[in-house]
Amino acid sequence: MSTATTKDHPHLAADFNRDEPRVNWHDETLWWIRAKRDIAAHKLPEWELLRETASQIKFNVLSNLSSYLEQFEANAIKNGIIVHWAADATEHNQIVHSLLEQKGITKMVKSKSMLTEECHLNEYLKEQGIDVIDSDLGERIVQLANEPPSHIVLPCIHKKKEEIGDIFHEHLGSAKGESDPKILTETARQHLREVFLTRRAALTGVNFAVAETGEFVICTNEGNADMGAHLAEIHIASMGIEKLIPERKHLGVFLRLLTRSATGQPITTYSSHFSKPQDGSEIHIVIVDNGRSIQLGREEFRNSLKCIRCGACMNTCPVYRKSGGHSYHTAVAGPIGSILAPNLDMKKYADLPFASTLCGSCSNVCPVKIDIHDQLYKWRQVIVKEGYSPKAKTMAMKAMALTLASPTLYRMGGKTGRLVFKYAPFAVNNKLNPWYNQREMPKAPDESFGEWYAQRKGAKNS
Repeated sequence: MSTATTKDHPHLAADFNRDEPRVNWHDETLWWIRAKRDIAAHKLPEWELLRETASQIKFNVLSNLSSYLEQFEANAIKNGIIVHWAADATEHNQIVHSLLEQKGITKMVKSKSMLTEECHLNEYLKEQGIDVIDSDLGERIVQLANEPPSHIVLPCIHKKKEEIGDIFHEHLGSAKGESDPKILTETARQHLREVFLTRRAALTGVNFAVAETGEFVICTNEGNADMGAHLAEIHIASMGIEKLIPERKHLGVFLRLLTRSATGQPITTYSSHFSKPQDGSEIHIVIVDNGRSIQLGREEFRNSLKCIRCGACMNTCPVYRKSGGHSYHTAVAGPIGSILAPNLDMKKYADLPFASTLCGSCSNVCPVKIDIHDQLYKWRQVIVKEGYSPKAKTMAMKAMALTLASPTLYRMGGKTGRLVFKYAPFAVNNKLNPWYNQREMPKAPDESFGEWYAQRKGAKNS
């Protein structure tokens, strides 16, 4: 979004909240998905054991990441996959472009990949004259709308079917006013069929990479990753270094957790394994760091690299549900994005760890037991210590700390506040007070609790 570079989360959330019916619908829809997750989880007596097992497997991976990366590379090369390493987003994008350039390819089909969103690959390739079409239905919708995805699993969750109908009418030629999801889906299917058949290059993400075998697994409900990869002469897979699991048998743990946590399904419709290229085609995998090794070195935050991108924390988060994904102005929104983004740019994303109630619901639903709300709190401390919090807020917190530490100042402050509420309410009830924008300020009490208690105690003793 164009506003993302100039506005922080509170201002972007305020933009989203101007449409109250949309906010309510967005909130209810995501909570419905969260409820589906709970139903799916409660059907498995071993659910908590699966979560703990997955968490420990990922802990093992992060503790031995360099060894598993080398093992995966060796086995992937043995399988005939060409492996590339990218230190950051720029290098990743340049590698992808060079592979297309070598083949003389100017058109590519892409399935969902949050890493490429993080690297802004589509924008980069467009500047190089490469046409990229996203084949995931939700991703295609936001691409046509010239917007980033607002959710890592449900990219266009912020769009209503009538709006999607208008987008398809403008770009794909569907009937004006058409909003039947079945007809719109068929319109997209016919549009993408030609894309799959004619694009010589396909790019996918990676859900899991198996160090033991050198294969990688992609999970989709639409089969679009398979269509693109199997019909193209070159398949490029973009993978963050944290996507590894040690052995193939561990997939049984993660595949049971991933989709139940994401959408309440038992498993994705397609869980596709790629281990070696077909005859006459190539598979390239680009393994990307882009700040992950820095996060790995932050002891208090490295657990965030366990994330398997299910989106459960977003579906349950009361702030995300009410503020919308675009308010986070980063590729991965919601609670998990708020602990990943400051690692990339602490100054730019200093607002995000404060976009939370710290209620802990995100940690409770995380399938790999990331302590998300604890990390959000820790990021707040780091951001304030590093001087990236708003100056006015920092000064206000210092004044509050001083007041709360002094009984005399506390009593004086309380008395002053009651007088202001009683005789000059306009000093509080105005647009300069963010609390007043969404709330009615309370009526001032006649006395403080301390005064009431002292009078009551005195009356008893007399």
